[in-house]
Order: sequence, then structure tokens, then C-alpha cells
Amino acid sequence: MKQQIWKKSVVRLTGLRVIPQVVLAMAGWVCGAPVALRAQNLHFSQFFNAPLLTNAANAGFIPESDYRIGANYRSQWANLPVPYRTMGIWGDAQVFRDRFETGWVGLGGQIMRDVAGSGNLQSTKIYGSAAYHQMLGATGLLSGGFSIGLINKRVDVNNFRFDDQWNGKFFDYTILTGETFLNTNVTYMDVEAGLNYAWFPTDDIYLHGGLSVKQLNRPKETFFMSAPGYNYFMDRRYTVFLDGVLKLNDQWILTPGGYFTRQSKSQEIVGGIHANYNLSGDGEHQLIGGAYYRHGDAVIPMIGYQWRNMRFMFSYDATTSPLGSYINMQGATEMSILHNGFYVQNAGQLRQSMCPKF
Repeated sequence: MKQQIWKKSVVRLTGLRVIPQVVLAMAGWVCGAPVALRAQNLHFSQFFNAPLLTNAANAGFIPESDYRIGANYRSQWANLPVPYRTMGIWGDAQVFRDRFETGWVGLGGQIMRDVAGSGNLQSTKIYGSAAYHQMLGATGLLSGGFSIGLINKRVDVNNFRFDDQWNGKFFDYTILTGETFLNTNVTYMDVEAGLNYAWFPTDDIYLHGGLSVKQLNRPKETFFMSAPGYNYFMDRRYTVFLDGVLKLNDQWILTPGGYFTRQSKSQEIVGGIHANYNLSGDGEHQLIGGAYYRHGDAVIPMIGYQWRNMRFMFSYDATTSPLGSYINMQGATEMSILHNGFYVQNAGQLRQSMCPKF
């Protein structure tokens, strides 16, 4: 029956078209430079609306449809002179479902772009992902996958001011700096891998967790010339996540979730919950609301609306860190859109009898 067994279990969870999709947008730094030039840690607060960013094994992990396409946009600290902007588009699909008795292959891709700081540090990331999903009995699903990405970062050093340009009263850009850049444009490959497990013991409970590792190949990333005593190779980034779907009744579904990620001495912890309320009885119209918390950084309320196979969500980061006193507790606004589709028109009716779907 291939993947229909696990899909059928999730369909019975509810008629609502909701699925936990956990994502952490992983980031890179301009590492190990004698002069610190660090980018923001690229991430989305709505991690569940950007599934390919957390774990390569999420490619093709689509209980409610055959394929999906999404887009995310984030503007951070907009009231600062130079705000941070992050955007991404992505998509994935299930393939080769007729080749395996109790499994299938998932393929996906994503493009992300980040612009940060007065130096206009630009990061462009293009990833391709592949995963295999294998049923384990009637209540378990094991997924493993990998991604290969091409990363480009560039910076406009003409916008920087260095200590040797201080003339005693102000920074004078006409004074030549002694800082030496090898180049202002770097490109490298990134290799990622992940492993997930999904468990749906009853029609009302669904749990999903996994582990992923980025920068497996430890690429070199720097704009500077090599210098003794400095490490220019990126440390591997580890991410652990857990989420679930709990059906309370035909009107309410709760989706708690959280993740922990660490790279070198930097880490991020996010947790919270959002809920879907069935407005129309048949799941065609749903209201979404919830809140998350990024430890030591921000409270993140969010609201959204789902109409058939389209989901729209908006969130706001209210900064709780010491930076909040300088920006009046303002943080980031974020928007996302997600579309789920089927290869055959009206296939959704067929899926009701053979696949898990939220």
C-alpha cells in the first residue's frame, strides 16, 4: 500500500488540512576573520512553514498532498538605519511511489537570500534535497535525506569604517585603511544530512522528531587573507527538533513544537504552540493562531488563515533581549504562504481513503 498507510492514519486525525512542518533556517557566518564581520543567523520564526530548512529528510514528507510550494519573507529591526531582510522560496514533491512497496522518495529545492548590515552583506543559497521515506509497521515512518547547496556571499567594503580611519573627530572615509581583504565575494559548497522519525499511535496523536547536521564538509568561508592562528572553516551545525499534532475535537487541533540548534558556541532554542480552528466544519476555512518563544531573544505571536490548500501566516517578533531597549521592543515582521497540490485533479478525495492527512 506504499505510503498510503501512514497517510490514512493522519487523514483520520482530522478533516483539517494541517501538518506539522518543522524548519529551522540554518545560517552561516563570516568565520574566523581577524576583523569580525559576521552575518546575522539566517532564520525564520515560522520554522514550521519552511520545512526544508531544518532537515533534508523533510523533502517529500507531505502527509496532506503530493507536492507543496512555499515562500517566506522576514524583515528584522526595520527601525534601524539598515534592517536585515531574509527571503526564500522552496518546493518539494513525492516521487517514485510505484517503485517501493512501503516507501517513497522525496525531492525538493530551495533558494534563500539574505541582506544584512551597513556593508550590504548578501548571502544567496541554493539547495537541492533528496530523501527516502520508509514505513515501519502501521504506526511508524523513518526518513533519511541529504542536501547539497551552493552558497555565495558578498560584501561592499566601501561602506565600512575602520579604526584607522578615525581622524580624532569622526570617521573619514577618504583615509585609506590598512585592512586587507583577499576578496569581497566567496562561493562554496555545503553538504547536509538528516534523519527523522514519525509516530502516529492513534487517530488523535501524531509525533515527529529528528536530527540534522549542516556543513558536513566544513567549507572554508572568509573574505580575508589567511593568517596564522585563525580558523576559516565552518563548524558543523547540529539541530534537534520535536513537534506533534493533537486533535482535541473536530473543531480544534493543537500543534506544539520546538527545536534546539548549536554551531560552535552559538545556539538557538525555540518552542511554542499554534492551533487551527475549523471555521467551516469541513476544513475548507481555518483560523490559525499561536505564540512561540525564542530563548533570551523574543516572544513571537502569530496569526494565519487557511483556505483549502492555501495557507497564509503573519508573525511578529517582540524583542525581549537587551537590544529591545534600543529599538522599543520592536523586532521582526514575517510572512509566509504555502500551497499544497495533487498530481491528479480531485485526488484529495481519493486520499481521504488511503493516506494520513491533517
